[in-house]
Amino acid sequence: MSKYVNVLTMALIALCISACSSVKLDDTNGVASVNASSGITYDPISDPKSSVYGKRTIYFALDSYTIDPKYAPLLSAHAGYLKSFEKERASIIIQGNTDDRGAAEYNLALGQRRSEAVKKALIGLGVSEFQLEAVSFGKEKPVNQGQSDAAYQENRRADIVYH
Repeated sequence: MSKYVNVLTMALIALCISACSSVKLDDTNGVASVNASSGITYDPISDPKSSVYGKRTIYFALDSYTIDPKYAPLLSAHAGYLKSFEKERASIIIQGNTDDRGAAEYNLALGQRRSEAVKKALIGLGVSEFQLEAVSFGKEKPVNQGQSDAAYQENRRADIVYH
């Protein structure tokens, strides 16, 4: 009789273990969810399905540091992320850039005005100033080395870099 009890006990243990492995926990399409007890957190910056993933550049017109209204959703998404992760000290560096036309001093100043414009917009959306740093690279970090209008357009930008 004790042989059957041992077999039955082992079978029940195996059944319980296999049942636990088949339980489907809140399927989030492969995206981790915020769970303070396990240490796994959701990071929209790394999630290709997120509204902020890969969208970290604001382009400007020639000799301008005015942000085009079409970038409002991008700024709003980053502001939301920064505000929700303020306690975790999420922060960004806003890197202002220019094309290579013009003097180095002028381009450094213009790049700084571009990064400051993005910083001001994020502060206006409720982001803490302590989470933001605005810097300028002027014409020193071009994305496109070309000398065409299209190349110049790609280089007139402010990049949002998380650190």
